[in-house]
Amino acid sequence: MPSRLDDELKRLVSAGVLRQYQADSIRDAADAEIDAALADPGRPHPQASPPPPAPEPAKPKQPPVATHSNALVEVLGYIGGALLLGAVALLTLANWGEMGRAERVTTGTTAAVILLGAAIVLALLGRNTQLSSALASLGCCVAGFATYVAIEGETGRVVGVAVALALAGAGVWWLAGSSLLVATFGILAVGVLVITADVLTPDHGSAANSAGIAGTGFILVAFALAMLGLVRDQVTAWSLAGAAMFSSSICWLVQERGEVMALAVGTAGPAALLVAYGRKRHSAYAVVGCAILLVIWPTALYQLTDNLAGVAIGLVVASAVLLFAVLTLSRRRSPE
Repeated sequence: MPSRLDDELKRLVSAGVLRQYQADSIRDAADAEIDAALADPGRPHPQASPPPPAPEPAKPKQPPVATHSNALVEVLGYIGGALLLGAVALLTLANWGEMGRAERVTTGTTAAVILLGAAIVLALLGRNTQLSSALASLGCCVAGFATYVAIEGETGRVVGVAVALALAGAGVWWLAGSSLLVATFGILAVGVLVITADVLTPDHGSAANSAGIAGTGFILVAFALAMLGLVRDQVTAWSLAGAAMFSSSICWLVQERGEVMALAVGTAGPAALLVAYGRKRHSAYAVVGCAILLVIWPTALYQLTDNLAGVAIGLVVASAVLLFAVLTLSRRRSPE
C-alpha cells in the first residue's frame, strides 16, 4: 500500500531532485527502521518529520492612531485663499482702467497659479483634502476669468467658461470635494448665460425670448448635477440640481407666457427632492425643495391670475399636495 513517503519520493524523482536509486535507498532505510521499531515496542516510532511547533498567539496590534488634520492650518488656508482672491479683486477693480492688458492677464494668471498650485501640493501630500478642494474651486474660477481677460470679447467669455469647467471637472474627478461641485454649478450657470447671450440669441432678439433658452439650459445643468450625484457627494450634487431647477423657473418667469413652464419646472424639481428626502432622509433635500415651492408657486400664480385670490388658491392646492405626500410617505414607513 503506497504511503506518504512513497508519494513524496516519486515527486522528488520526477522533479529531478533525487535519482531512482537514491529514492530506493531511502525507502529501504525507512522500512528497516519500521521493522526495528516493531521488534522493540519500547523504541519510539520514527516520524518522517517533526510536527511543526504550535504558532505563537498573535500579539494584539495597537489600534492605529487617528490622524486629524490640524484645524488651525486648515482655517489659515481658507483665510489665505480668501485674502488672495480679495486682493486680486480689489486690485483689479481699483486699477482696471489704468492697467494694461498684460498687467490684467498677469494678475489673474498669477492668482490662478498660486491657488491651483497650493491645491495640487496639498492633494499630493494627502493632507487637508477639504482645503485642497476649496483652493482648487477658487483657482479654476480665477483661471477662467484670466482666460477671458487674455482673449476678450464673446470668444473670451466662451473659452474662459470652457477652461474653468475643464479644471473644475478635473478637480471633481481627482479630489471629489463638495466645494468643487459648488464651483461646477456656478461655472455651468455662467456658461448657460454666456452661451444664451453670445451664441444662441439673435443680435436683435429680446431678453424676454432668450430667457426661455436660458431656462432650458438650466434644466440641462440640473440633469448634469443629478448624474454627478451618482458618483460624488450626492447630497450636495442633488441639492445643487434643485437650485438649477429653481434658476430655470426664474428664467421661465421672465420668458413671455412662460408661467406655466415655470410652474412645471418649479414643481418637478421640488417633487424629485422630496422623494429623495423620503428615501434618504437628508434634510437638505426638504429645505431646498420647500424653498423652491414657496418662491415659484406664489410668483407664477400671481403672474397668471393677476390677483391675490388666485395665489391663495394655488397655495392651498400646493399645501394639499405636500400634506398628501407626507401622509403617503408616513404610511409606507409605519410598519418599519
